[in-house]
Amino acid sequence: MPTIFENLEGYRFFFFSLDRGEPMHVHVERDEAHAKYWLQPLELAKSRNFRSHELNEIARLIERHRLRIERKWHEHFGRKD
Repeated sequence: MPTIFENLEGYRFFFFSLDRGEPMHVHVERDEAHAKYWLQPLELAKSRNFRSHELNEIARLIERHRLRIERKWHEHFGRKD
């Protein structure tokens, strides 16, 4: 489970290695809350226990750090989507 950011404004951003067959995306968690965002285009795929303002904040963080997230995806999965 490659972690991109361990504690970016309180959130952990990561991938699951088994997600290889899916389009580029990132998982985000904090405490008991979890979300998954597609990256191209940026879109919330699913969430559990995050409030709407938190989901908006997470989307802004993903936009701000999109290049690093995408680079880490390519480094881990070894291909472009």
